[in-house]
Amino acid sequence: MIERDFGALDINRILSNADQQMARAGELQRVLQDLTGQAQDEDGFVMAEFGSTGLKELVLHPKAMRLNSAELAERIKAVIAEANADLQRRISEEMGNVFGEENNPMRFAQDSEGGLELVRQAEAAYNRTYEDLMGELDRIRQRMEG
Repeated sequence: MIERDFGALDINRILSNADQQMARAGELQRVLQDLTGQAQDEDGFVMAEFGSTGLKELVLHPKAMRLNSAELAERIKAVIAEANADLQRRISEEMGNVFGEENNPMRFAQDSEGGLELVRQAEAAYNRTYEDLMGELDRIRQRMEG
């Protein structure tokens, strides 16, 4: 077991960093709430806006009514999917701004195995830190009793 100098920990710095992370997470939540993705078809007949609660806006140009129902339905579905994809890109950008690209949680949406590996590494680091801390506390207890 590795001995660590826990007296060297700067608790104020750790708490300050935690406060900063919480403030950034709160700001991110506000930004994400208002974030939308937009898309339109190539002719400008169908336009959609997609937000955190789903489809926010669907605009059909009067000329869209000249399309047959199957073609119009396909265009609507495609534009909604593109607006949703635009929203996901914007969310990823905002999260990258807050957490940094290396720690961007959205990158694991495309690479779930990478996300699991990161969780495994975090768990191992936590377990090592916990064992080191418990060992140090045990040594302190023994010194105080001895």
